Amino acid sequence: MRTTTAFVLGMLIAAPALAQSMPERAGVNSTLGIAPKTADFVKEAAMSDMFEIQSSKLAATKLTGQAKAFADQMIADHTKTTNELTAAAKAENIPLPAAMSDSQEDMLTKLQSATDFSRLYFNDQVSAHESAVSLFDRYSKGGDDPKLKTWAGATLPALQHHLEMAQNLRKS
Repeated sequence: MRTTTAFVLGMLIAAPALAQSMPERAGVNSTLGIAPKTADFVKEAAMSDMFEIQSSKLAATKLTGQAKAFADQMIADHTKTTNELTAAAKAENIPLPAAMSDSQEDMLTKLQSATDFSRLYFNDQVSAHESAVSLFDRYSKGGDDPKLKTWAGATLPALQHHLEMAQNLRKS
């Protein structure tokens, strides 16, 4: 009985810490338009950049013309935002993720073996940029770290432009 009580008490104490990121991971915050917590914003933004860079490096080896130019721009722009985010996170002692999410890893794996690479790449780019635009928009309006909030607002127009380019290239 004591063991069960101790376990339940421990879970109740740990629950808030474990659940802090749950609304962001589950997409609840996005659906409701709620700004993520700073640590969640940094984590999601960093993983988004990782996916953009990795998928676009692959695309740059497989695509030509405007599609390759888009991939090259994604590599350059998301490397720049990664460097800016890394500096900001270090200044605030916010840990950065070491890897992409499982779903992003799955998307990259599917992309590596795709027979219709261009279609899948641009579908992934549209989806990833829709998520990034939502994340940055919500944080720029309601984030709790003033420097990151300003950075998110300044970065948002480029992400919106990336989304528009990806949508246009997906149609062609």
